[in-house]
Amino acid sequence: MIRALLAFLGWLAFVSASASTPFSAPVATDLITGDTLPRSLSEFHFFTDGIGQTPNDRVIGYNLNTPLFTDYAAKNRFVYLPEGQTARYTESGVLEFPVGSALIKSFGYPADFRDPDSPVRWIETRVLLRRESGWVALPYIWNEDGTDAVLARAGRRLPASWINAEGETQEISYRVPNQNQCKTCHARDGEIALIGPSARNLNDGQRLAQWVDWSILDRAPDDAPRVPRWDVESDGTLGERARAYLDVNCAHCHNASGSASNSGLFLTYEESNPVTRGILKRPVAAGRGSGGFDFDIEPGHPERSILLFRMQASDPGIAMPELGRELLHEEGIALIRRYIATMDNQG
Repeated sequence: MIRALLAFLGWLAFVSASASTPFSAPVATDLITGDTLPRSLSEFHFFTDGIGQTPNDRVIGYNLNTPLFTDYAAKNRFVYLPEGQTARYTESGVLEFPVGSALIKSFGYPADFRDPDSPVRWIETRVLLRRESGWVALPYIWNEDGTDAVLARAGRRLPASWINAEGETQEISYRVPNQNQCKTCHARDGEIALIGPSARNLNDGQRLAQWVDWSILDRAPDDAPRVPRWDVESDGTLGERARAYLDVNCAHCHNASGSASNSGLFLTYEESNPVTRGILKRPVAAGRGSGGFDFDIEPGHPERSILLFRMQASDPGIAMPELGRELLHEEGIALIRRYIATMDNQG
């Protein structure tokens, strides 16, 4: 039900972006490339309405095969490239976007996840702006009537509630990250980097070729890599789906250039070394975060694996990922538990 809802939202974004709608003003590329920090999201003209988020010209909606978990929030993702510019295809890592590009992601909750027509309360929209100096990350919080979103560099806590797919009421204190927290997850070699839009995570069999047709991407090889959808059992092996999940949810920090590089635990999808991926790997530092266990992943024993222990933790000093969740991702935890339980020493 949740995936169907998110797919529906992505479809709406695609249809809106493809329609020949009259636009009130073009996207303000000068604000993307300039050195100011616009106080309101509307100043960019990414959307032609408020909370409906109808995308403007060259603002294209997209989905990922395996998205990052953020407390069960629904997400609308968009990419903008200036006229005459294209992103550069790369086989590994994220696509390379030109100066003047923007990645836009909105977070919100349907009132009732069981109802595809349930209204969504959009809470925040995060933008990544590609400037000459690199990427700049900015969080914007939507006002009550959904007419605009205001820059919130210091972040904020906001109440959020919804009815989940099981008919239960969920309530959390939703965290809008501050600008420095954005840098924590998006750091590579000390610079802000993208997480989601890699060729392998965008590749659904059609999207890369569509982006070439729409002059968004320079090329799309027939043998472009692809990661499976983590929650579709028929889409890849258990190991492939588990590694796709860990790649998106953990590897933005746990990679050789990320903020957790000193851990020696690298969870990128293409990592081939079993020990580096955590299998029978001892933690760099013991303590509360280890749970008293010996290995990041002990094959056949999820109950003795530090990685799963930290995924199941609620204590802020232990829980992983460190940012972006207040709730346990029960379905993701179940996937990784099965993965470790059926694993041999090579993963």
